[in-house]
Amino acid sequence: QVQLVESGGGSVQAGGSLRLSCAASGRTLSSYSMGWFRQAPGKEREFVAAISRIGINTDYQDSARGRFTISRDSAKNTVFLQMNSLKPEDTAVYHCAARNPGQRLSTSAKSYDYDYWGQGTQVTVST
Repeated sequence: QVQLVESGGGSVQAGGSLRLSCAASGRTLSSYSMGWFRQAPGKEREFVAAISRIGINTDYQDSARGRFTISRDSAKNTVFLQMNSLKPEDTAVYHCAARNPGQRLSTSAKSYDYDYWGQGTQVTVST
């Protein structure tokens, strides 16, 4: 069992940046591939970014590619999402998730592949 806690959300103006953190307890995150998802009011949860167990492979939603960067720090047992050039349409609750993959280079954009979820952190981008 792994517990995930997100932090770093907040309110920023369009064009600004935020760095989200996902801290884990209970298990080491090196056993899991990780993902970030978001859910805006009235919309379905959508994939944002994913990173493999050993951090070699990453994947991004098209709207996030080039603006967001997912990374992981094994020593801190934490995964990060650096978000730059934020847009109002990035406004959502952001959740991190952990997946116990069969292969260490694997990533997934499918929410049903993930086993553990954090409670989320709110990101609000204003014009």
